[in-house]
Amino acid sequence: MKFIVCTENPITVQKFLTEKGISKRLLKKLKRIPDGITKNGEHIRTVDTVSDGDTIILNLKDEKFLDANPDLKNSRIKIAYEDENLIVFNKPAGIPIHPSIKHQGDTLGNYFAYLYPNLTFRPINRLDRDTSGLCAVAKNAYTASVLQGNIEKTYYAVVEGITDEYGTIDAPIAREKESIILRCIRQDGQKAVTHYRRIFCNENYSMLEIHLETGRTHQIRVHFSHIGHPLAGDEMYGGNHRVISRQALQCGKLSIKPPPESKINLTEISAETDDDILNIFK
Repeated sequence: MKFIVCTENPITVQKFLTEKGISKRLLKKLKRIPDGITKNGEHIRTVDTVSDGDTIILNLKDEKFLDANPDLKNSRIKIAYEDENLIVFNKPAGIPIHPSIKHQGDTLGNYFAYLYPNLTFRPINRLDRDTSGLCAVAKNAYTASVLQGNIEKTYYAVVEGITDEYGTIDAPIAREKESIILRCIRQDGQKAVTHYRRIFCNENYSMLEIHLETGRTHQIRVHFSHIGHPLAGDEMYGGNHRVISRQALQCGKLSIKPPPESKINLTEISAETDDDILNIFK
């Protein structure tokens, strides 16, 4: 990653890179890499200064490559957006993001490894296996650093029953004591806030647009179950499979808000609503 310094007065490398969106974590990693940061071709420390016109290069080496799976090219994974720094997948339901004990080789990460065998898989937002929608993946450590915490997600869900037209659910979420997967509402849990707007409804279901203030595991699923409107298809949290065989939840929009000084230009990307979600209202 290369930067040309533009400044009236000399500033430290750390200040310059921080203004470019480089996180403290990434700076620490760069310090451990021989010639991780160079100025005009020579090694430089973060406490050293740079001046107008200097060329700063970050030598970010990728590591921890996943196994490639070319068979996943037939799995309905679509590319919603791509440039030299970022790729946004439109992930269908049924495909996990990361490999796990039960899923080795059949994940979005394995498909990314097929497309880019020499790049580390760096997802910026994560989705449950049976939640569909947009997942942004950084192609380099710089992009992952500047976009972490700078992407707002809009979800679309179908819940059972007719909700209020607008609402906010503010209820702490904790892990069920006897489970590593299930979450519940409990006063000693982590703060969790969900905002929603009803888009339309029929006599049995409501289609919602959802925005999260926090990002707890299973937050949407737990919160709507808590207020008596579990997601259609979400048997884990009280829904049923009468109209859809998985939780009716999709990440339908990403609003990207990188730091002003970064090189990321994308601002927003949307995906069409899944057919199996829309079919609930036909």
